[in-house]
Amino acid sequence: MKKIIFTLFLMNQIVILAQDYKFGKVSKEELTENFYPLDSTADAAYLYKSRRTYFDFSVSSGNFQLVTDFHERIKIYTKEGFDFATKSVVYYNPDSGESETVSSIKGYTFYLENGKVKKEKLSSKSIFKDKLSKFNSVKKITMPNIKEGVVIELRYKVISPYATSIDDLELQFGIPVKKLHSQVEIPEYYVFNKKSIGYHHIKMETDSKSGRIGNTGYRINVYEFNDTNIPALKDNEPYISSVKNYRGGMSFELTQTNLLSIGGGIESFSNTWENVSKKIYKRSSFGGELSKSSYYKDDLETILATAKTDSDKVISIFKFVKNQIKWNGYYGIYSDNGVRKAYKERVGNVADINLMLTAMLRSANLNADPVLVSTRTNGVPFFPTIDGFNYVISLVEFSAGGFMLLDATEPFSSPNILPRRTLNWNGRRISKNGNSSWIRLTSSTTAAQENNIMINISDDLKVKGLLRTKFFNLDALTYRRNHNHLNEEDIITNLEEKSNIEIEDFKLVNKKAVEKPVIRNVKFSSEDLIESINGKLYIEPLLFLSQHKNPFKLEERKFPVDFTSPWSIKNVVSIKLPKGYKAENLPESLAIGLPENLGVFKFQVTEAAGKINTICVLQFNSAIVAPQHYSALKDFYGKLVKKESEKIVLVKI
Repeated sequence: MKKIIFTLFLMNQIVILAQDYKFGKVSKEELTENFYPLDSTADAAYLYKSRRTYFDFSVSSGNFQLVTDFHERIKIYTKEGFDFATKSVVYYNPDSGESETVSSIKGYTFYLENGKVKKEKLSSKSIFKDKLSKFNSVKKITMPNIKEGVVIELRYKVISPYATSIDDLELQFGIPVKKLHSQVEIPEYYVFNKKSIGYHHIKMETDSKSGRIGNTGYRINVYEFNDTNIPALKDNEPYISSVKNYRGGMSFELTQTNLLSIGGGIESFSNTWENVSKKIYKRSSFGGELSKSSYYKDDLETILATAKTDSDKVISIFKFVKNQIKWNGYYGIYSDNGVRKAYKERVGNVADINLMLTAMLRSANLNADPVLVSTRTNGVPFFPTIDGFNYVISLVEFSAGGFMLLDATEPFSSPNILPRRTLNWNGRRISKNGNSSWIRLTSSTTAAQENNIMINISDDLKVKGLLRTKFFNLDALTYRRNHNHLNEEDIITNLEEKSNIEIEDFKLVNKKAVEKPVIRNVKFSSEDLIESINGKLYIEPLLFLSQHKNPFKLEERKFPVDFTSPWSIKNVVSIKLPKGYKAENLPESLAIGLPENLGVFKFQVTEAAGKINTICVLQFNSAIVAPQHYSALKDFYGKLVKKESEKIVLVKI
């Protein structure tokens, strides 16, 4: 087997070395390839992925502009790979000010017809522009004639007037890459720090060449990255914050401009998080919006009329803002349309709402500050940068000690119970003078669920029972988000299909009372929970609550398992023995733990007073499990699944 794998690898290397990646020249061999040789599970693969970023001097503006050329060739192996035939290019396009442009879009779909290579050109009618927000637009490109086996090739250019802001180089993706070439060319006038990202590292080759502006020559520093057979790092692994934190890449941070040789000066950009925070605070759409207060003055007096303590003030103001202003779905650390307009029209982006909340808390003489956040999908910023944040929440610190974190964009949130999108390592708190400090965002409050089931078994082996479930903290928020917009009939249908039961009665308690746990009461019946074989009855102790699959499949995981918050599930099941039966076999008890008190699993089945009682507790004391504990976690879950799959055996007396 090892010889076969090595032979495939060697053949693949030979093909790569001999391959011509000239645009528009796709080989018959590429089209007849039925699977990616080094990963047969891949739905698609980059046969070639190229990016070249360079500085181009614009005579009309008298400044450098940043140009990035992209060229990618993708093989589609399966229908699941069709998604890669649609490309979305997001670019900066503010309502006012200079915009980036996406141009020179050219593409083909290649396929075989009667053994000959054919191609279909990308039509301009398949290229669309959409406005995403006040600041960004997207070019959507849909390739033609997509089917299994085709190869698509696309080329386009992004031109930015913001030459000092180089987008991170992506060197690893959700699908494998046969051949990658990335190159960044920087004039000597600009000095950038370079930082490797993720777990797949590619050696950086350095070189230089000459450039010229009029009669003035200058040196261009060239940074080149070449690699072959880059494995995919997919985004379908369970319990991961943002896969972009772990995929290979390279970031560029401007540290200095030196324009002495062309009549300019030297300017340093030794950014610190303190400097970044102060720059953000000084922006009119951030600190300026925080200073406004007249628009809510009358309402605030009414809100505070019955508040007796600081905690009362916080909760009253928080509830008011959540109910008064609806989130429009847009992220951002800056107010889009201004807090006054958002207040009047009762709709706004994240910054509109949470800067307004912070201002109102301050007006109530509370020590409140905004907290800058990078959401889970945005990843973790690796060095001080304004672009590293895309969200803002509010913090209130109490004179007696302790603080509350608040997000009024989420109608089902409560103090210190933030939506999952915000729970991403650390946030940056900015005080009134612009000073700042880190605040831990990962929740220390356990997201908990408790299930209690009592069942009776009739003579015809039909089960009738009651299920009572309590959802606490983040689990309660998640349940409300996922279910409160549904009608009861849909909720019942989903639960019936998931649990293989028929629901006779269903009630939800505290559906909207976010400060309390959600309570779900279910009366149910089922003919599918008991298996009868040769006169014996087989029942899983946890019935439909059992876990049958280990979510952790990889042999090795190089990045952390991120549960978002500590969490626990407690299941208590009571089975009344049917008349004329006794227990022949009960699963043995099990108690296991993870290193460093990361988690425990306890399972116990006992018989008493004509009932079989099962108590099962799964608890994780940390939101994060480090990669070095992944093997232990996988083994832990394997034992858990095996134990929960064991059966109670009943025999006739």
